[in-house]
Amino acid sequence: MPHILLVEDHKIVAQAVKETLEEEGWRVTLCYDGAVAVTKLASDASYNLVLCDNHLPNVNGLELVRYARSLPHRRWTPIIMFSASECSRDARLAGANEYLRKPADIGKIVETIARLLTTRTDPIP
Repeated sequence: MPHILLVEDHKIVAQAVKETLEEEGWRVTLCYDGAVAVTKLASDASYNLVLCDNHLPNVNGLELVRYARSLPHRRWTPIIMFSASECSRDARLAGANEYLRKPADIGKIVETIARLLTTRTDPIP
């Protein structure tokens, strides 16, 4: 069963996305704080995908993506940034595989995750 790290500080959005992903049969670890997510990424926990917001307390999503890409064991982990801020270009330059805009692209989350879990999509260096 794929394991997804979901990093989202807005609790209502986080719970809704978590429930949607779990309905797909995916295991979800939810994290509300960027600094806590850094610790989780540094660990040996097996995450098949990371889905993160950009506006997070303590460590923002762009910093989180850059950090994940600096870790040898996270270099190829698919990362999706799901954010209301217009940072698509910056997210991709940081190493995100995909960028989805809140709330317009909420319906694309499951499809995007399913695609990234089945095909290797290397980040832009």
